[in-house]
Amino acid sequence: MSSNLPPEDEILDSSLRPKNWADYVGQEKIKENIKVIIDAAKQRGQSPDHLLLYGNSGLGKTTLAQLVALEMGKKIRITSGPAIERAGDLAAILTNLQEGDVLFLDEIHRMHKSIEEYIYPAMEDYKLNLILGKGPMARTMELKLPRFTLIGATTRPGLLSTPLRNRFGGTFQLNFYKPEDIEKIVERSARLLQIQIEPEAIKIIAKRSRFTPRVANRLLKRVRDFAQVKNHGIVTSEIAKLALDSLEVDHQGLEPGDIKILLALIEKFDGGPVGLQSLAAAALEEEDTILDLYEPYLMQMGFIERTPRGRVASKLAYEHLGIKYTKTNTFI
Repeated sequence: MSSNLPPEDEILDSSLRPKNWADYVGQEKIKENIKVIIDAAKQRGQSPDHLLLYGNSGLGKTTLAQLVALEMGKKIRITSGPAIERAGDLAAILTNLQEGDVLFLDEIHRMHKSIEEYIYPAMEDYKLNLILGKGPMARTMELKLPRFTLIGATTRPGLLSTPLRNRFGGTFQLNFYKPEDIEKIVERSARLLQIQIEPEAIKIIAKRSRFTPRVANRLLKRVRDFAQVKNHGIVTSEIAKLALDSLEVDHQGLEPGDIKILLALIEKFDGGPVGLQSLAAAALEEEDTILDLYEPYLMQMGFIERTPRGRVASKLAYEHLGIKYTKTNTFI
């Protein structure tokens, strides 16, 4: 997904990205499989197969793509589905690639369907067939392309067409990280940012990071600010709690948006079941925002359950919000 970070944080975010496989914590099975694909391609003297990575935002899809390029010793070109509006845009990107380069296409599910017709032969035969002109004067021009590896990333794999999905040689789902892996990521980022941090503070930040590296790094940087102003730059457990409480990130990692959705579900719909459209209207949020940003974590934590009739707030959600639970859940 596109970054909304301020420029300084974008630079920091980039500096914290792992530059080798050893520094990339978590997703062990995926790393192992991708390394096999790369090693096999190297032995054959070819580019690796096209790869599709899917999973929630902030789990490391872009970093994986960059590691593939680094491992192959090639350059990476990064763009996104919405940025490719016309066939000419795609042609400009593909014809500027060098042999063996990696093209990372973020939010590939948002690529216009008309562009897909052009990308199929590019992926399969490394050719681009452009139609020049209109009507009786129209003609087709074939451009040969260098062999490249397309790495697509998406948070919504179900929105990809079957023909496009089937053209990827490997498809991998990135899952939420284990708490111990998030702690390692926070510790590494603190070291790179030269932050003095206590072990207990690392655990506190990791626990509230939604099992997501990008969130962990974001919270670490905000905690660093509080430590700099209030404690001479030293991050103690007390400073970490103060900072995260001030940012309204509770002990389970829930933020105001999560709470708003749970309260809407419980107070306006008696805990559900309720459809996504009605829930979005009640919470004053976009449906896609709920689907991509809030719901995956709320489901991971067991606060929301999906049923054939709609979303339902679990007993855990009531307990977390301090609301008495009286439902029998016979509708599930």
